[in-house]
Amino acid sequence: MRILIVKLSSLGDVIQTLPTLHDMRQALPRATFDWVVEEAFAPILKAHVPGLARIIPLAQRRWRKTPFSAAVRAEKARFVQTLQAEAYDVVLDFQGLIKSALIARQARLAPGGWRATYGNGSEDCGYEWPVRFMVQRPQPMPPRIHSLQRYRRLAALALGYPPREDGIGYQELQVIPVAPDGSVMLVHGTTRVENEWPLAHWAEVGRRLVAQGLPVSVPQASASEEAFAQQLCQAIGPQARVLPRMGLSALAAQMAGCVGVIGVDSGLSHLAVALNLPHVQIFSQDRVWRAGPLGSSHQVAVGGARAPDVDSVWQAWQAVWSDFHQPSARPTSA
Repeated sequence: MRILIVKLSSLGDVIQTLPTLHDMRQALPRATFDWVVEEAFAPILKAHVPGLARIIPLAQRRWRKTPFSAAVRAEKARFVQTLQAEAYDVVLDFQGLIKSALIARQARLAPGGWRATYGNGSEDCGYEWPVRFMVQRPQPMPPRIHSLQRYRRLAALALGYPPREDGIGYQELQVIPVAPDGSVMLVHGTTRVENEWPLAHWAEVGRRLVAQGLPVSVPQASASEEAFAQQLCQAIGPQARVLPRMGLSALAAQMAGCVGVIGVDSGLSHLAVALNLPHVQIFSQDRVWRAGPLGSSHQVAVGGARAPDVDSVWQAWQAVWSDFHQPSARPTSA
């Protein structure tokens, strides 16, 4: 059986789909899996998810800038040619949007093959109702469900194995860390302004980490993030350093060498969860129940409808750090 995963973006959503890939492998050990993903996130799948047969990059975000140019038209034609080079028994659209359903419909089906996605919307989850009519097998979803469990449920119902509610595993993600540096990574960057946390709050948390004996590392992926990171490290002191700009696959290896992560609700925070690190995820909007960490006491979310204060984040960090280093409760690889 050959199965195509259509999960285009964002980074956090792509990462949260990995436990579903593991579920499917366990249920269908002889199946082959391909994945269509936005080009920005393809490197992390190529570098760190070795079990995929094909990773097919899509450049919808870039194509939208000049949709009618000759170069974009040529790229689109090459994408369709690549996509249709294999015939699929099952196409699973985990995005549930018209743009992803159109990609799923372009995939070539094997005789008897079919496509599936969500049959209805769930609270605070991305969904566009026409997609249920664009596939052969729309699957019913609960009105309220964590996004990670929504992906797992879609695959289980579509492929005919019992939906799993526990045993969340990120075994499909294989990251070799750089030399451990003993730092706690402060993930401040986010594409959504409402998810930002104030510089003064970050600086206070950073100073408390240094006082605890833990140096701090700060990633950055743009000029504005670099400026923020430099101000933050100056406010913390010499035990804080700005990391050089690097690609996602290299940053995953860098993060894997850290001793923990404190971060805003972002793709990199979900990466910290997948790497099984002690982690505090900072939420500034009421979506904790849908997107926060699941299944581990050394990974917690704080905040919600409003951003948390420094003491709330610090208390959460102390709790996850202590839990992770309890000899009787030290986790194995997720």
